[in-house]
Amino acid sequence: MQDEKGRVLYIGKAKNLKKRVTSYFKRQLDAKTLQLVQKVHSIEVTITRNEREALLLENNLIKAEKPRYNVLFRDDKSYPYLVLSDGPYPQLTMQRGLKKGNGKYYGPYPSSREARDALQLLQSIFRLRLCDDVFFKGRTRPCLQYQIKRCSGPCVGLIDPEDYRRDVEVAKLFLEGRNHAVIEHLISKMEQASQDLNFEQAGRLRDQIALLRGIQERQIIMGSARDMDVLGIAVLNHEACVHVLMIREGSMVGSRQYHPNKTAIIMPGDNEAENVLQAFILQHYGMPEDEESFSYPKTILLPFSLSAATDIVSFLQEKIGVTLELVKAVRGDRLQWVTMATNSAKQALISRHQARIDLSLHFAALQESLHLDKRPERIECFDVSHALGEATVVSCVAFEMSGPQKSGYRRFNIRSETDGNDPAALTEGLTRHYGRLKSKGGVFPDIVLIDGGKAQLMAAQRVLTELELNPVLLSVAKGEGRRVGLETLYRFVAGKILRVSFSELAFQLILKCRDEAHRFAITAHRNQRARRRVTSTLEDISGIGNKRRQNLLHYFGGLQEVRQASIEELAKVP
Repeated sequence: MQDEKGRVLYIGKAKNLKKRVTSYFKRQLDAKTLQLVQKVHSIEVTITRNEREALLLENNLIKAEKPRYNVLFRDDKSYPYLVLSDGPYPQLTMQRGLKKGNGKYYGPYPSSREARDALQLLQSIFRLRLCDDVFFKGRTRPCLQYQIKRCSGPCVGLIDPEDYRRDVEVAKLFLEGRNHAVIEHLISKMEQASQDLNFEQAGRLRDQIALLRGIQERQIIMGSARDMDVLGIAVLNHEACVHVLMIREGSMVGSRQYHPNKTAIIMPGDNEAENVLQAFILQHYGMPEDEESFSYPKTILLPFSLSAATDIVSFLQEKIGVTLELVKAVRGDRLQWVTMATNSAKQALISRHQARIDLSLHFAALQESLHLDKRPERIECFDVSHALGEATVVSCVAFEMSGPQKSGYRRFNIRSETDGNDPAALTEGLTRHYGRLKSKGGVFPDIVLIDGGKAQLMAAQRVLTELELNPVLLSVAKGEGRRVGLETLYRFVAGKILRVSFSELAFQLILKCRDEAHRFAITAHRNQRARRRVTSTLEDISGIGNKRRQNLLHYFGGLQEVRQASIEELAKVP
């Protein structure tokens, strides 16, 4: 389905083409399908010899065109791994993205938090080094990690290479999920150390065993299951959620939820869950964001059978060269795991739906407080963050009734010398943002909210007037002592700034937008300021590269001396 400019809106396949197409033109359609139908200008049809060819063509076209109204499960994050390097003293680190360099990779972990937790646990038990090779070779005394008992100090020879190698081997067993073997190995070592009267070593091994026993009690062990993904799916009010439980080396390493894009068309019917799950499997395993670091399970456990299972397996085999087994959970532990994943997906949808209802009430309260004819659909909030004029950033966040719209978030690094002048910085940020929207097209807000007082409000009004925009303009000024709940709200109406009061629900929505804009701005400001702390101002000078910068600093001994040097002195630098 294409619009009048020939842009692809939706791609689908069907055995009965007439039945499939006419389903989009029934009298009762949900809002998203109605929006799609209103934009359709033409329909292009390709006839294939069989369903498998149609499946292959559909997914190739979806990947190439990325249609707005297709079910798209995209996640811009690659999976994190734990990496154990090679060498006499292997380093244990966390890595995300491409598998580069030598070493053994363990994972993937569903989130960086779970990977860091596992890394911290391994530090406590096995005390393997985390530092890179340059830091490791340059040490003359043990670092803080050794002092807090998270490293055995191999950099300064505080552990024998053979003992370190044994710790590495045991850590490998742990990372492979063989906890019982690890505990048995440590018990034998503890008994041997006791017999040799090496009670300090025996005590350390005893502590390691106790930690592992505690982990064993908390960890979900999947018995005979080795590498498996368990999928649960829920569909509610034309929205879907797929919950994935990731099992690696017999242990559940975590889980992750996936939601289709907001504009995806999920056609009602008996097989809507099957269609969404099929789309997820084809995209998640057939078109991963980071193919180099993606870890394929041997088995995918499903809540129900897929009618196109054979074609999907053949497609994945042809596409990625990996044979994945699609298995329906029928009984026992497998059924319990699928039930767990399905319940998690249902709960996620219910929570999102409830949050949307709550936010809708807040928008309705804001409409009532502002005496608007219709409910506002979009709010954009601006905030300025800087440190005495340094690294000034203006942030813009967008809220709709479905929640924060991350695709509408913007940050503007202020180019002009504002020297802590918030209205001037705000003027530049607003001009760049709405000037770009006017020239290139985009969604304009019904309400523009400014974090600031009357001066910031006047600056915003001047920009909007110059750009011939007329949204509702509000500002929220901090209260006495910056205490929450004491804020003052202003509105620009007919050339005047009025102090206004809102209902509690409307006030909560305004503070929610303000706080998110502040968080977004201050994060960018801190990152920019941190970058400036570790870079030289010489890098900002055109024609001064790494080599010339090094020559200047070596010749004069430091940046202060370079600042004070005359042109003649600078010219003497080799």
